[in-house]
Amino acid sequence: MNHAVKSVPPATAATRYPAPGKLNLFLHVIGRRADGYHLLQTAFRFIDYGDELGFAVRGDGVVRRITELAGVPVDTDLCVRAARLLKDRAGSRLGADIELVKRLPMGGGLGGGSSDAATTLVVLNRLWKTGLTRAQLQELALQLGADVPVFVFGRNAFAEGVGERLAELQLPPAWYLILVPETAVSTAEIFSVPELTRNTNAITIAAFSVGQGRNDLEPVVCRRYPQVARHLEWLRQYGDARMTGSGACVFCGFETEAQAQQVLSELPADMQGFVARGLDRHPLWSEGN
Repeated sequence: MNHAVKSVPPATAATRYPAPGKLNLFLHVIGRRADGYHLLQTAFRFIDYGDELGFAVRGDGVVRRITELAGVPVDTDLCVRAARLLKDRAGSRLGADIELVKRLPMGGGLGGGSSDAATTLVVLNRLWKTGLTRAQLQELALQLGADVPVFVFGRNAFAEGVGERLAELQLPPAWYLILVPETAVSTAEIFSVPELTRNTNAITIAAFSVGQGRNDLEPVVCRRYPQVARHLEWLRQYGDARMTGSGACVFCGFETEAQAQQVLSELPADMQGFVARGLDRHPLWSEGN
C-alpha cells in the first residue's frame, strides 16, 4: 500500500454517516433450501443507536479502511468489500478512505457489520456519482450478507426468503432496553446445530403484530451461551424480552423512554446495556433512489 498517495477529499469528507442497529422482533426458521441456506421470516426494526462511518474520496481508485478493528482484517471487512463491489459493478475509477466508529458489538445480533456495509453502498453511490438505484444496491447488498439488503431498503420490514424479500412494516413507537452480554455468538455455529427448529409454520404480514412469534434461535443459543440465558431471564422480569438475530444481545420494548431508563437503572453491576428509540426509517433514507 502506498501511503504517500494523497486522498482527494470531497466537500463532505469530514461528514460522518450513521449505520444504525436493528432488532429482530421475531425470527422464525420455516425451512431449508437444497443449497443449505435457511428460509426465514422476521421483522426488522431500526434503532437510533449504531456505528458511524466517514468517507474521503480518493482519486487513485484505492479502497482502504483507515481505522484499526481488532479481529477484522481489512480485506474481509464488510465495508471494504461493499466499496470494492460497488466500484466493480459501476466501473468507477474512484476510491475511498473509510473511517469506522464502532459502537455496535460484534456477534451481538444488532446487524453492525451489515449496517456498515449498507451505509457504505448508499453513501459511496452518491459520492462516486455511480447512479445505481436502490433496487440495484439491494442486489449488491445480498451478495454481502442476508441482513445487508434491509439496511439499503431503508424501512422497517417484514422479511422472507433468506432475508432478501422485504415489505415495508408500519410499527408503533417504542423504546427498547438492549442488554449486551460479554460474549460473541457465531451465527454460522447456531444455524448448523442439528436440534435447531427448522419447520415453524409461516405467517403472513397481514397477520403479524408486535409481540407475536418468537426467536427460533433463542433456545439453541441459551443452551450454548449461559450469559445470554442469564441476561434474558433477568430482563423477562419486566416484559416480553427476546433475543435479536442469532444473539448475543437481548431486548425488551417499552412505551416510554422513562420506563426503559428505569429498568436500565436497576441493571446488576455485572451487566451492561443501553436504551434506544425505535425508528420509522433508516436515517439515510433520503440518500437512496
